[in-house]
Amino acid sequence: LAFLATPAWADFRMERRLALEPGGTFTLDSDIGCVTVTGDSSSGATVTVSSRRDDFGELFDLRFDESPGGATVTVKRRDGRWLKGFWGGDWFGNETQIVVHVPSKTAANIRTSGGSIDASRLAGRLVLRTSGASLRVEDVDGPVEGSTSGGSIRMRDVRGDSTAQTSGGSIDVNGVRGRLKATTSGGSIDIDTVAGELYASTSGGSVQIRGAGGRVEAHTSGGSVTVRMAAGNKGGGELSTSGGGVRVEIDPRVALSIDASASGGDVHSDLPVTIQRLARN
Repeated sequence: LAFLATPAWADFRMERRLALEPGGTFTLDSDIGCVTVTGDSSSGATVTVSSRRDDFGELFDLRFDESPGGATVTVKRRDGRWLKGFWGGDWFGNETQIVVHVPSKTAANIRTSGGSIDASRLAGRLVLRTSGASLRVEDVDGPVEGSTSGGSIRMRDVRGDSTAQTSGGSIDVNGVRGRLKATTSGGSIDIDTVAGELYASTSGGSVQIRGAGGRVEAHTSGGSVTVRMAAGNKGGGELSTSGGGVRVEIDPRVALSIDASASGGDVHSDLPVTIQRLARN
């Protein structure tokens, strides 16, 4: 039935240029589509919406607004058109692409209900939310808040405090110059080089952290936890797992108190320690 109801594929394309000076804010609120935002414009925002459907304009209302210090784009499904879009396959974000070019010094607030978000080369606060796919962030000078209900998160070279939250995928982070909070309900967490405090939690995978520059809290219910502290890091932390081993590498020149316990294995230390209390059960 879905196959018979699908119209012939054809291209829909709309391009708009909006006034946006460096230091402004770009906002996108869309019910559909994969979104790419790049900071490579000297002035102004260019927005291109394309789809494989020739009736995209009948299914969605597109609005482009300008205001002092900002630009806003909204893509909303028209009332009574949701069923046609569903049978036609347009609930799936990969069929629609929204490509945005803004000045590099731009704060951005991006939300889409049906696709992935890719943001890079921006300087400003970045908020990304998607209900159905992955997030990728690279080369951002500012705080980042990223959340998705159904995909993985990848961050590279972020100069600011960051949050990565997903309900159904893995988290891969490399190079955060600030604090980081990474949580997932259904995947592994792999983190390399975080300057500030770090919190990582997963219910269904392993946690691997390298180059932790501050206090670390890492927890998992279904895998191992491995943490390598950066040289000179005396922030300490708390590590736990319900279904695997815990390994932590610390700078031997840093004095730390250690409280280690296992419900189903041994506790071993390569470093010389002064034992204050030892218990077995």
